[in-house]
Amino acid sequence: MSNEPFGARLRRAMDERGPLCVGIDPHASLLADWGLNDDVAGLERFSRTVVEATADRVAVLKPQSAFFERFGSRGVAVLERTVADARAAGALVLMDAKRGDIGSTMAAYAQTFLHRDSPLFSDALTVSPFLGYGSLAPAVALARESGSGLFVLALTSNPEGGEVQRAVRADGRDVAATMLAHLAAENAGAEPLGSFGAVVGATLGDLSSYDLAIGGPLLAPGIGAQGASAADLPRVFGAAVRAVVPNVSRGVLRHGPDTGALRTAAERFAEEIRAALSGPG
Repeated sequence: MSNEPFGARLRRAMDERGPLCVGIDPHASLLADWGLNDDVAGLERFSRTVVEATADRVAVLKPQSAFFERFGSRGVAVLERTVADARAAGALVLMDAKRGDIGSTMAAYAQTFLHRDSPLFSDALTVSPFLGYGSLAPAVALARESGSGLFVLALTSNPEGGEVQRAVRADGRDVAATMLAHLAAENAGAEPLGSFGAVVGATLGDLSSYDLAIGGPLLAPGIGAQGASAADLPRVFGAAVRAVVPNVSRGVLRHGPDTGALRTAAERFAEEIRAALSGPG
């Protein structure tokens, strides 16, 4: 991989393939729906099938690390192969691990997912900033060095998130707005897109009180099974909609294990999203 920043590679992938991000979430109920056992063999079959169906046509694949980690070292080995195979097929890999800690521990998390020599090296990583944005400094530094990216939790779609994210600080600005401002500063001057993104739920409705123009991408979970649709994106994200990376997981995955059906579902969501985002803004 070249030193080209993640944001530039993501913008090109979104322009060429559309902005869809497909989650790889092999939880027990989906394995059962696919007729697979809840074991490492089922995990591997599931993951390989999703990669085979989608990695050559979607911009981003997002493995959820917890569903692999629960099988121990053999599950992590499957995750390593999933990451390598997806990247080899041309998809960018966003590792959904939501890591967050301080000092040397945060640095170790960054090394795990963002160091080029790591077997889990990914194009980007989700991180949690709720030990203070400054706690992410080791991950920010390594992402810059390796040409990777970060997606920082800001306005998540789960109802509980508001008790932290919308808490108002002494300066009158809430926590989510503070995180968005930090990301805007990280992305200052980056063209065509910064490498430091935010996670902002597509189910949240009117977000006009927030400045979402952070200069980087906005990962938008909630399309499909969680209730949001592609048509909601311009209303939720406004002028920042062109930077949105809409995430669909169950809406695509429920069509497995048939590779053709998975591919068709991904292409349908991609087309709906492309149509929704092609309007003004």
